[in-house]
Amino acid sequence: MSRGCFVSVGRSVDEALGRVRLVEELGYDQVFCTHINGAESLTMLTAYAAATERVRVGTGVVPIYTRTPATMAQTAATISALSGGRVVLGLGVSHRPVVEGWHGQTIDRPVSEMREYVAIVRAILRGEQPPAGEKWQTGFQLQRQLQAPDLPIYVAALSPRMLRLAGEVADGVMLWLCNPEYVREVVVPEVRKGREAAGRTMEGFDVVAAVPTARVEDPAQAHAAMRKDLLPYFSLPFYRAMLERSGFGDDLAAFDAAAPEGPEAMGNAISTRFLDVLCAIGDEDQVRAGIARYEEAGATTAAVGAIAKTDFEAALRAAAGA
Repeated sequence: MSRGCFVSVGRSVDEALGRVRLVEELGYDQVFCTHINGAESLTMLTAYAAATERVRVGTGVVPIYTRTPATMAQTAATISALSGGRVVLGLGVSHRPVVEGWHGQTIDRPVSEMREYVAIVRAILRGEQPPAGEKWQTGFQLQRQLQAPDLPIYVAALSPRMLRLAGEVADGVMLWLCNPEYVREVVVPEVRKGREAAGRTMEGFDVVAAVPTARVEDPAQAHAAMRKDLLPYFSLPFYRAMLERSGFGDDLAAFDAAAPEGPEAMGNAISTRFLDVLCAIGDEDQVRAGIARYEEAGATTAAVGAIAKTDFEAALRAAAGA
């Protein structure tokens, strides 16, 4: 098992770098940075790598529609060279409000486009001629001294089709809002199908599950913060489909029914049962037990994530047994 976490920048770059140093001190193996509308994730990976010596640094995840495959490969290879080969490139499709509303791009065929994008990035990293694509075409070739043929590529996935693709073309899969039962019953079997289609086993494949974690005496505040943070995800089609498959259709129905009453009512409609299944919240034993549920379900990296308005460093220490 690998020990992982997500350290995103929030309001302070200095604070984030301090946490990354703590993560390395605590013995974590991997630290991932999200990519939303704050500090740019690949730039932050450079800073994370410079602040550490051992821990692997990765994007968790950067949307493929924000950069051409050539730019993505060149950037990842550069950070890999600067970090001594410690980069994991986590790629995702994201969602139409982000891709279309923020970046002016389009998601047309997400699974096919991810397949094409990964193939081009891999070819560039290996110093090979990039394959001809339908959405992306490039003749870019990386200078020999910067080529990184072994740079790991992880794919964010929720649906069975994307999970199979991740197993087929990637070195790992990145999960968000996928509870342990979903990991066991859907993620691992579908990834395995993809691995088998590519003539590979699950050996060495990394299943990274984000685990919202809080070391607290009273879970009420952490639950309230999670309900607020989950509001956009309960409204996005890709996540809604996954939550339905996870057996939380009642939560979705209650969330929808509360919409006329506003965001607070919608958040309150998200059940404590859902939060208890998803998160690792409580004292040190409860935190470690919550993480162990993911590992027992098949996650090879149960990655600790922050919950707003709680002490994240306490969560990192609890999860590490420090």
